Amino acid sequence: MDIRTIKTFQTIVRLGSFQKAAEELLYGQSTVTMHVQKLESDLGMKLLERGKKLQLTEAGRLFHQHADLLLKDYDYLHATMSELLQGEAGLIRLGVMEPTASYRLPPIIGPFLQEYPKVQISVQINNTTALSQMLADGMIDIAVCSAPETGLGQSFEPLFQEELVLLVPDTHPLAAKHRVCLRDLRHERLLMTTAVCPYRRKLEKALLEKGGSPYSGMEISSMAALKYYVQARFGVAVVPLITVVPAPEGTVLKPIADLDSGLVTGLLQKSSGAHLSSAADKLIAALQEGLRHSSANAASS
Repeated sequence: MDIRTIKTFQTIVRLGSFQKAAEELLYGQSTVTMHVQKLESDLGMKLLERGKKLQLTEAGRLFHQHADLLLKDYDYLHATMSELLQGEAGLIRLGVMEPTASYRLPPIIGPFLQEYPKVQISVQINNTTALSQMLADGMIDIAVCSAPETGLGQSFEPLFQEELVLLVPDTHPLAAKHRVCLRDLRHERLLMTTAVCPYRRKLEKALLEKGGSPYSGMEISSMAALKYYVQARFGVAVVPLITVVPAPEGTVLKPIADLDSGLVTGLLQKSSGAHLSSAADKLIAALQEGLRHSSANAASS
């Protein structure tokens, strides 16, 4: 039993004639007859009583009642698979690190989903280490994060640098300092995210290389919360610029002269053996353009 024979049967019943069905379906009448015979053979029962007027058998009436639903399900499935092939439907599991997830991603995936409303995107927010492992385990399809410590089986495409700045209370001595360097952070209480955060790792490495020791730290697991703790005068924090523009009331932004660059952020994918959907390929293109564009706008403003 196949879809063609079912469609032929339903057309015959709707039009009441083998000949009319053949004309509508652009088949020869012998083909229509063969379709019905094959369908009856597959089911093992007679569906039509042939005579001057076609009549349905009891089995034919039951089959006719349920066949329309089957054909509608088939048409829906066929359309869905076609949309999937064309990149207009499907589920994409996207992993993203902060602050990209909160500040850069929504303006990109909003227009994307408007253009492809049948595409579903699942967003998992985590640090680079966790996202790299999730990608390796097949839990996500692509990730937007910093470069992982090991790139075995994965490829990383740099897209932009997340600029870092120092945020201090406006009453802090560093707020009035014309030029701030890493060594100026010695003996300061630094508000920092967790040890697995790539921003903290970059800062600590730079402090050890250029700032010297000692410095004290207060760990706050949420990057989004750091500016509020600075605002409440718990200490100072090195944060992505995008998260503190404009600066919260009672705080001042200071560039760090010898913090050589921001944190490189880009696309992380499996390097081999992974087949992404057409929808995922389209989202990757949107991310590449959108993230580069948002970074360029931030740099020029």
